[in-house]
Amino acid sequence: MNVNYDFRFQDGRTVEFKVTDQPSPASGSLPSWTKLEHCQCSNCPLKAADTPYCPAATEILPVVEAFQAEDAYQKVEVKVTDDRRSYVKQTALEEALRSLLGLKMATSGCPVLSELKPMAVHHLPFANTDEFIMRSVSHYLLQQYFAKRNHRAPDWDLKGLVERNQRLQLVNQALWQRIHSVCKGDSNLKALLNFFSMASSVSFSLESQLRKLEAKMGGEGSE
Repeated sequence: MNVNYDFRFQDGRTVEFKVTDQPSPASGSLPSWTKLEHCQCSNCPLKAADTPYCPAATEILPVVEAFQAEDAYQKVEVKVTDDRRSYVKQTALEEALRSLLGLKMATSGCPVLSELKPMAVHHLPFANTDEFIMRSVSHYLLQQYFAKRNHRAPDWDLKGLVERNQRLQLVNQALWQRIHSVCKGDSNLKALLNFFSMASSVSFSLESQLRKLEAKMGGEGSE
């Protein structure tokens, strides 16, 4: 997986990030908020003695440093290129950052966020809530199909999907707390909050979200 994000600001500035399916090696002096024990996730399975720095925090560090003072609402042109196609969109910085941060977090090597890596391999930039729900449920159901093929009990009721997103919420919330003190603007905060909200929609209102999708797809729903 090779995904490039190219940001072009209205004043002509450009910023580029490349994301692969492997975590970026941490280098140089890292800020204290990237240490594992700083606002460590309550469900983190890692130990500071073995992993002194949070994998997700070190992965998103370059993005936080590049955009920490930027206005979340400013318009940018973003071109996203992978091995198969390109996407170009004029949008608010926060939407583009939400997309980039979600991809980097899923490929960071974090044991909890790694559950999203199969979706990251088929990354869809600028996905809205409906697309997030559709892709999340579709990937999960495909995993259940493969489980059945391999003689394991499938979870057709999506209980595991809700539980997974509850785990992800804890990570998203802790990451938001990590970077809160270093962001001079509100771009990273808004991006993480929006990403957190999309994960929450799966956990708290999956049934209602599925009913909305069912109506859009022409389903009659249940009595």
